[in-house]
Amino acid sequence: MKKLILLLFLGTTAFMSCDIDQTQEGELPSVDVDIDAEEGALPAFDVDWADVDVTTRTEMVKVPKVVVVMEEVEVEVPVVDVDMPDAGEKEEMAIAVEAEVRGTMKDLEIEEVYATDNNLYVISTLKDNGTKMGKETARVSDRIVLNAPEDLNVKHYIVGERPEGTFNRQYKYINAKSDLNDRMKNGKMIYKRS
Repeated sequence: MKKLILLLFLGTTAFMSCDIDQTQEGELPSVDVDIDAEEGALPAFDVDWADVDVTTRTEMVKVPKVVVVMEEVEVEVPVVDVDMPDAGEKEEMAIAVEAEVRGTMKDLEIEEVYATDNNLYVISTLKDNGTKMGKETARVSDRIVLNAPEDLNVKHYIVGERPEGTFNRQYKYINAKSDLNDRMKNGKMIYKRS
C-alpha cells in the first residue's frame, strides 16, 4: 500500500512541475454549404399484425322447438249459397279465419257474414276458453263455404283482443260488433251461426 501512495505522489508532482504554454489559437474548420434539398418524408414501417380469419363451423346446441301437428278431422262446415242481383257466375270458395294463440287456448268462430255491394264482411269472435297451454303456440281457425260471385271483396273483423305475433296482423281486431254499425247499415246478413 505504501508503494501505491508513493507512486501517486510522484506522478502528481511530475505533472505539476511541467509548464504548458499555448503557442497558437484553435479554430474550427470552415464549411461552405450550398444546400439543394427536396421535401422530406417520415419513415414508413411495415408492421406485421396478427392474421385473423373468420370462418364458421357446425356445432350441436339446444334450441326450443315447438311442433304443431295438423291432423284432418271430419267436421260440419256451413255452406252458404249467395244470389246477388246482376252478378255473374257463382263459384264455391272457402272463407277461413285463423289466429295464433299462446298461454291460454282460445276459440275462434265465424259468427256472421254480411253482404253490401261487392263486399263481404266476415265477423268472427276470439274468446278465451280457459285451457292453459304453457309455452306452446297453437293455431285456431274456423271456416264456411260460400257459393257466391267470384269478384267479391272479403273483409275480416275479429271481435276480441289481438294475440301477440306478426301472424295475427292479417285481420282487423275490434272491441265489439257495434264498431261496424256504420259499415253494415245497408248490408244484408247472409249467414249467422246457429
